[in-house]
Amino acid sequence: MLLRSLWCMLGARLPAGRTPVFLCGSSTIRTLSSQSLHVDTLQRHVRRPESPVLSVSSLSVPQRHVRRPESPVLSGIQRRFYSPDIVKSILKSPAAVPGKRAPKGPRTKQPSRTNQPSSSVDEDTMRCIAFATADQYHLPTLCHDLISHGFTEINLPRDASNALAISTDMAAKPGDNALMFLFREGSVVFWNVEDKTMKRVLRILERHEIQPYEVALVHWENEEINYTVGHGNTKLERGDFMLSDMIDQSEAVLEKFAFSNALCLSVKLAIWEDSLDNFVESIQSIPETLKSGRRVKLSSAEVMKKIGELFTLRHCINLRSDLLLTPDFYWDRENLEKLYDKTCQFLNINRRVNVVNQKLEHCSQLTDLMRSHLSEKHSLRLEWMIIILITIEVLFEVSKMIF
Repeated sequence: MLLRSLWCMLGARLPAGRTPVFLCGSSTIRTLSSQSLHVDTLQRHVRRPESPVLSVSSLSVPQRHVRRPESPVLSGIQRRFYSPDIVKSILKSPAAVPGKRAPKGPRTKQPSRTNQPSSSVDEDTMRCIAFATADQYHLPTLCHDLISHGFTEINLPRDASNALAISTDMAAKPGDNALMFLFREGSVVFWNVEDKTMKRVLRILERHEIQPYEVALVHWENEEINYTVGHGNTKLERGDFMLSDMIDQSEAVLEKFAFSNALCLSVKLAIWEDSLDNFVESIQSIPETLKSGRRVKLSSAEVMKKIGELFTLRHCINLRSDLLLTPDFYWDRENLEKLYDKTCQFLNINRRVNVVNQKLEHCSQLTDLMRSHLSEKHSLRLEWMIIILITIEVLFEVSKMIF
C-alpha cells in the first residue's frame, strides 16, 4: 500500500502489459519490468523511506493501475532503460563495505602456531614442531646421551654433519614414525613425537646446551606445522606438509630434513628478532634525550657494551647462519632444495632477514653517534684540563714576577 501510494503521488505512467516491481534501496527507486529496467533519477525529489530494505518477494503489486496526468516533477527528466542482463549482473555483484580495508600481509615476525586458536584436525594429520633452546649444541656428547636413553640414531649423509637424526618408538599417531632432528645451531625439530617424550628430550638437551635461552622464550618462539602422509609428491600446500608414501625410508628422512632445516632457521631468527627488540628498547630513549638537549647518561664502557651486542647479533645473522645463502647440502639435490626454498618462502625468512638488517643498520648508526659524542666530550675535557694547567702556570709566573 505504501508503494502504491508513492507511485500514484509521482504520477508515473506504466505501459500496458507490464508489471511494476519496486526495489527500495538506500538512494534510488528503481522500476523493473519483465523486459527492461526503468530508472528515474529522483534522488533530489523523493524522500527516502524509513524502512531500510523492502524485499521484492514480499510485495503484492496489482496488475491494473489508474492512469493519472504526468507530474510536473517528471516532465523534462530523461529516462534510461537497461537490459535485464545488466540488471542481473548489478544485483548479483557484492556491495563493497565502506571503511573495510584489505587484509594485510604476514607480519615480519610470525606468531607461534601453538598460541593460535586450534582448528579441527583430521585423525590422519600429525604434528611437526620446532624449538630453538640454545645458542649451540655439543652434538657428540648429545648423541651418546640420547642413545643411552633408548633412542636410535639414523645415519645422514656426510655433508649433513651439522645435524643428528634420532628415531623413537614413542609416536603420537600411528600414521608415521616418530623422528627428531637436532641441529648444531641449537634447534630441535620433532616429527610425530608424543608430548611426554618431547619434554623428556628437552630435559636431556639442557645438559648439552651452550648459552641456553630462557624457557619462556623457547616455548613462545616456536613453529608448528601439521603434516599428512599420502599419495602424490611431497610438497608444502596451504601451510601443511604433504609427504609421499611412495618413496623409501631413507628418502623420506631426507625430505623431512629439508623441511626441518627451514624450520630451524625460522625459530633461530625469531630468537634473534626478540634479542634485537630488547636492544632497541634499551636505546630508544637516546634520540629523545639528544633532541631535548639533555646529557646522555651513558659511560664509554656502556656504549662499547652496546656496540658489542649489536655486532654479535649482526655476526650471528649474516655470517654464522645460513639465512642469506642456501646450504651446500642442497646443491646436488634439486628436489630437496625446492622443498627447502618453498618452506623458507612460506615462513617469510628472506623478508624478515631484510627487516632485521635494516634495524641493525639504524642501531649501528645510533651507536656510532653515541661513540662520537663521547669522544668529543673526552676531547673537550682534555682541552679544558690543558687550559687550566696553562692558566695555573701563568699564575705562578706572574706571582714570581710580582713577589
